[in-house]
Amino acid sequence: MRPTEAAVTARDQTEGRRVSGTRWLAVLIAAAALAVSCATNLPQPPGAGPASAAQAEADELLANAVYAKLNANPTYYFRHVDVRLQNGVAHLSGYVWSTDALYAARQIAQSVPGVTGVVTTQLELERNGRSNGVTR
Repeated sequence: MRPTEAAVTARDQTEGRRVSGTRWLAVLIAAAALAVSCATNLPQPPGAGPASAAQAEADELLANAVYAKLNANPTYYFRHVDVRLQNGVAHLSGYVWSTDALYAARQIAQSVPGVTGVVTTQLELERNGRSNGVTR
């Protein structure tokens, strides 16, 4: 009579024999599949993302308009400023070299038609190649 695979595995483990790698691989794949199947996408809080595909497209168009206006400015260098729009609100992040440049970036972003607000809390003031922290 032939013993079952579970009995052979248990006997191999109790006798100190090495269990084959393919068995462990099968167990790992099963565990990963179980973990993936149990994972759920949590709902986003209101205002966390675009309301619709149309809003996402409008935000992308506005972000491109803000980038174009920032980069067209002849006075300040805004190549290190990133723009992300979320439901019409422009979030500026990155680096500027002076407080005047920070205020100008805020004013330029606000001047783009369709932008309802500007957040600059992630825009850092950098002087002489060193960050002095996040501006408010």
